[in-house]
Amino acid sequence: EFSEVFQAAGYALRFTPTVLNELVFARVEGVQHEKALATKALHQVAQWRIVPFELNSVEEVMAEQFADRILRMDLLPVEEQNDAQILAEASLAGIPLLITSDQHLLGIDEDALLLAFQDAELPPVRAASPKRLLRALR
Repeated sequence: EFSEVFQAAGYALRFTPTVLNELVFARVEGVQHEKALATKALHQVAQWRIVPFELNSVEEVMAEQFADRILRMDLLPVEEQNDAQILAEASLAGIPLLITSDQHLLGIDEDALLLAFQDAELPPVRAASPKRLLRALR
């Protein structure tokens, strides 16, 4: 429902290289339930009109450095390295809003994260719940 409503409003939905890597990993290495969900997501990407994007090698290094900064600041637990990487990749792609149900990203200290983006001279990214955004439109 979220993708239909927001795409009808003219928004493009994209996903980061790390999200793609997580889906591929889950499809190959995950438990049965994860494999099934990842396989469905990977097969439905075109139908859902969600477009992956790539970063060049310089952007990849910048994303890794910023993700490390977020983790050093304790904005996310160390085991959430991929979440930090996703925030960094979205910023480097100029994506201001990260739509997610991930509680680590939704619960991040937004003020501290904004300062981290400013210090790194990167565009800020905010995490938002798809359910909350849908309710806001109604």
